[in-house]
Amino acid sequence: MNKKDIADIRKHFKPDTDLLRISDIYNVYVRQESSEIYHEESQPFALMEKEQQDLFFANFKKVLGGKLGMKLFEVRFAPPAEQQNDHAQQLLYAGLNSTEVEDWKADMQVIAQKMVADAQYEKDLVITFIRGKYYKATKKNLEELEMAEGDEAYTTPFILCSMNYTELPKRSLVFDFIGRAFKSSELADPVVKLASPIGGFLFPCFTDNAPDVNHILYAAGKVNHPDYQFIEEVLNGEEIMTAEDDKAVFEEIVKHVVGEEVNATTLAKVYDEINRITTVEEDEEEDYVPTIDTKELERVLKVSGVENVNAERVEQAFQSVVEDELYELKASHVVPNYNTKSIKISTKVANISLSPQDLKYVKQVSFDGKRCLLIEVEEDTMVEGFTLLEEALFE
Repeated sequence: MNKKDIADIRKHFKPDTDLLRISDIYNVYVRQESSEIYHEESQPFALMEKEQQDLFFANFKKVLGGKLGMKLFEVRFAPPAEQQNDHAQQLLYAGLNSTEVEDWKADMQVIAQKMVADAQYEKDLVITFIRGKYYKATKKNLEELEMAEGDEAYTTPFILCSMNYTELPKRSLVFDFIGRAFKSSELADPVVKLASPIGGFLFPCFTDNAPDVNHILYAAGKVNHPDYQFIEEVLNGEEIMTAEDDKAVFEEIVKHVVGEEVNATTLAKVYDEINRITTVEEDEEEDYVPTIDTKELERVLKVSGVENVNAERVEQAFQSVVEDELYELKASHVVPNYNTKSIKISTKVANISLSPQDLKYVKQVSFDGKRCLLIEVEEDTMVEGFTLLEEALFE
């Protein structure tokens, strides 16, 4: 799946749409102290009160929110073990194609039991499963419109899961209009925190409008903090790499080629070149995700002015850091965010934040036997309302 696919299905989680229809919802309540299913209920989604539907729509959007490689991860299913009867792919596929609600619910219950079998959650947990169909019009000019009768569309059955903590409402002072008196609130029912899911998934993934039942879209609760045990034990998925992992691998590979020390100008050129190919190639083909292999990294380093770079050195660097010879780094993962001051320079004296395109204005120099950070500026520098005077660097 790409970000456009995710954004499209996400925006259709709303009431009164013809492009996404939810048939069934199944909720499971798990007590923290027992890690067992305390209560469960299932019903047609259309029979829920509108207020509840709206809350769940917002929750499902939250599950699918975030960037690929940072909060959302396309996970490939690992092959099932011999005689394994609780493999997630098999359960989800069976539930997806089941004509009986009870059969679907039974498959989802097994997955819910896997979630709580060897995990200790911080609070009571509500696990929500829905199944439905997502429609995507074949004509681009119809994508923003509701489908008319007879319109052709790609149809993708899906199952989505959301995991949410509960919390008890805080006691507060309230005014009783009937009794005309102030008193403390007596609410004791736990509140399901639908606005901040701690995880979930969407099955199946889809590519080029076709379902891909060999992959599942996993949603982490926090950026760059996927639950690896959940992916392996519950979803029966293979190992994944986060954007943070890609960036760390990239840095280690570059260090093997150019060494531990690099000047700011060279680093700025490396970032600019990778950002350029990322921007240009993503604009040319929306479904394409630019990657960096050994040949591309060799080219980037040479263009950036790094000396003594050749194919052999780069290949050796890759092999020393990554076991998979065919591994490719996602280009968007290895460069800091160009839209924010994402580069942090920390010293004992000061902490500085700047955007990658401004890194070329920074240099570390030696002055009077001391290391200094030199920052080129085009305007007056203000400190606590005062404009700094220019001082002679060399006297």
